[in-house]
Amino acid sequence: MASSDDHRPYNPTSKPSKPFSLSNFSTWKIKPTNSYTLPLILFLCIFSYFFGLWQHGSTSPTASTNAAHNQLPCNSPDTTLTKNQQTLDFTTHHNPNYAINISNNTPKTFPPCDVKYSEYTPCEDAKRSLKFERERLIYRERHCPAKDELLKCRVPAPHGYRNTFTWPKSRDLAWYANVPHKELTIEKAVQNWIIYQGDRFKFPGGGTMFPNGADAYIDDIGKLINLKDGSIRTAIDTGCGVASWGAYLLSRDILPISFAPRDTHEAQVQFALERGVPALIGVIASKRLPYPSRAFDMAHCSRCLIPWGQNDGVYLTEVDRVLRPGGYWILSGPPIRWKKYWKGWERTQEDLNEEQTGIEAVAASLCWNKLVEKDDIAIWQKPTNHLNCKMNRKLAKNRNFCPAQDPDQAWYTNLETCLTPLPEVSSEDDVAGGKLAKWPQRLTAVPPRISRGTVKGVTAANFQQDSELWRKRVTHYKTVNNQLAQPGRYRNLLDMNAYLGGFAAALVDLPVWVMNMVPVDVKVNTLGVIYERGLIGSYQNWCEAMSTYPRTYDLIHADTVFSLYKDRCEIEDILLEMDRILRPEGSVIIRDDVDVLVKIKSIIDHMDWDSQIADHEDGPHEREKLLFAVKKYWTAPAPAEEGSNS
Repeated sequence: MASSDDHRPYNPTSKPSKPFSLSNFSTWKIKPTNSYTLPLILFLCIFSYFFGLWQHGSTSPTASTNAAHNQLPCNSPDTTLTKNQQTLDFTTHHNPNYAINISNNTPKTFPPCDVKYSEYTPCEDAKRSLKFERERLIYRERHCPAKDELLKCRVPAPHGYRNTFTWPKSRDLAWYANVPHKELTIEKAVQNWIIYQGDRFKFPGGGTMFPNGADAYIDDIGKLINLKDGSIRTAIDTGCGVASWGAYLLSRDILPISFAPRDTHEAQVQFALERGVPALIGVIASKRLPYPSRAFDMAHCSRCLIPWGQNDGVYLTEVDRVLRPGGYWILSGPPIRWKKYWKGWERTQEDLNEEQTGIEAVAASLCWNKLVEKDDIAIWQKPTNHLNCKMNRKLAKNRNFCPAQDPDQAWYTNLETCLTPLPEVSSEDDVAGGKLAKWPQRLTAVPPRISRGTVKGVTAANFQQDSELWRKRVTHYKTVNNQLAQPGRYRNLLDMNAYLGGFAAALVDLPVWVMNMVPVDVKVNTLGVIYERGLIGSYQNWCEAMSTYPRTYDLIHADTVFSLYKDRCEIEDILLEMDRILRPEGSVIIRDDVDVLVKIKSIIDHMDWDSQIADHEDGPHEREKLLFAVKKYWTAPAPAEEGSNS
């Protein structure tokens, strides 16, 4: 039976330090000396002593006087040092408390931001976006502040903020105080998206194209393609609303990313995150989506209002890039079944027919196969390789293939209308890039990108070693933060430098999801490997803000992030971004060089975080250390109290 200690509240400053013990040195042995050694040493000591006396005897009177003045007898009652005398500093300079004291004589403070910034998203700021063109929704893309525009304050939670409901209860409920927006309850009332009741919102699971609920809608999809055999694990929902489709996929062991722009549908992505569903702010406009090629097993659009057939099919071509070979694209809503619904959609038959014809043409040019169109749902499938597509390109009017490029490069990378070529195969039956294992075996199987040698410097043996390393590390984390092992304490997790996804994989048995970020500054792009494992993530430059709302994550993990960004941007700006996206009472685990952690601690001690630097799991002699922290609970003041802090 577990002891009561297993359930004590987590406090990062309560971990006892390891006692120093002489037993650690019990294996030391002293080599015996021969009979001539000790007399020789004694003679040398006596000689040195008398030689020193002789030297002092030849010094000047002034020197003798100063020497006598500076001598302090052991029994002298006056042990005050003179102002000219220097004392030797024997303190270890890797002691965190010592280093902080000497490096922060005038500590910098970070006050709370004004309450108007409580939902601030720096790279999707509404005012800044107005400076950019509206064509193709370019103004809805990422447009980050310049260095001199960065906020140097801490984004507040709204007054009355409460800890979110635990999963799976959070799928259906959210506190009104956390996301105080009723617009969708009015605008989407008929569609059953969201209902406001007292102090909370309820999410019935409805949607524009699934009035009977997302669960029933997914069941309908499951009658058309297999959602149960583990072949479909990762999914992307474009124009997600409040992410009910993604929320109900999770119970089927399918891991979605939902995305939508920050637009007139106020806070739709924020509601998704509050529900405990993976989501990011995003839009298909002029740049590639921040995901690698061949990432998703399934893509979905339910009346997402993306003009798939326009602009030479550039948006559907981008969906093709991120779909794995054999992956599915699902479309419901206009123009599907337009002959039945055209009057209710208040559009002409000619207009709807033209839209569907355009979509069909683009899909055919991508060599997709239309599997089925039944009721309100149409499904296309991407080919498993491009052999036939290349052979029949001129005859079938297929899209031109892109010239040699990096298909995984997707950070401010322009969209293209050319078709991203799949890896070469030798026969029609081969799966380009390698066949994936089914979930859950997919998590631990060596990803094809590694087994085929396309990830520089990473072998199958490296992958297995990394997996074992992170199982060990996460086990150690749980001994320090006992709540990490308790289901319900955390739901939304972020790994700021995920590498092969080992941290997320070690937590797969808990009711959590991890957004695995691969910094664009790393030498080896491993995000494709993470998706091949059946995990999700995105690219990120941590000198910029993340495309998410404040208070997104319950726990943030940062492995050598600050060493990676040394001399690229300010540590305090990365920490303020972490503070922005971390929920009140959320936790942080940072791994890095001890000197880096000392500097970090000196900053977060003035950010209303509790923190402690702890030894590496392999012991105190490792330069890499761990910093455990908790963001304190605080909110914006009540409206009547504005001008003071809560």
